Amino acid sequence: MFKNTPFEAIAKTMSESAPKFNATSIQDAVKPVQENLKAWADLAQHQAKEVQAVIAETMASIKDVKDPQAAFEIMKASAEAGMAMFAQNLKEVTSLSVGQFHSTVDAVEKAHPAPEAFAPVAKNLKAAATTVETTLDSVMEKGAAAVASASKAKKAR
Repeated sequence: MFKNTPFEAIAKTMSESAPKFNATSIQDAVKPVQENLKAWADLAQHQAKEVQAVIAETMASIKDVKDPQAAFEIMKASAEAGMAMFAQNLKEVTSLSVGQFHSTVDAVEKAHPAPEAFAPVAKNLKAAATTVETTLDSVMEKGAAAVASASKAKKAR
């Protein structure tokens, strides 16, 4: 019935493999993907609410202001709050990404035909991801400190 063409070879493999699939194993395989997507959706929703709150607060603060200098100060404070929120959001995104990367590496190690051989590679991959996260956190903290320092220096003048 089957010849040796690529399409027929795929069809044969699928027809032979079909009875081996069951709904429980498919759900188990899809569950981590669903959990990862839900974590990203929850994070995005949380961050969007924070942005909306900051914008609403800024608009309420500036609504009745008549003095241009006061309006400038409100906008400046809003920009500083926005930068702080951006840094926090980036930290949260990085943390989620690294956590999911670690979970993926753990899953690959668990499913690997020779997990003991893959273990050192997994350890190095996870260490590299953690180093990237730590470095990014450090850079963001230094950047925030530099902005705060510059802002304080301008106020002192």
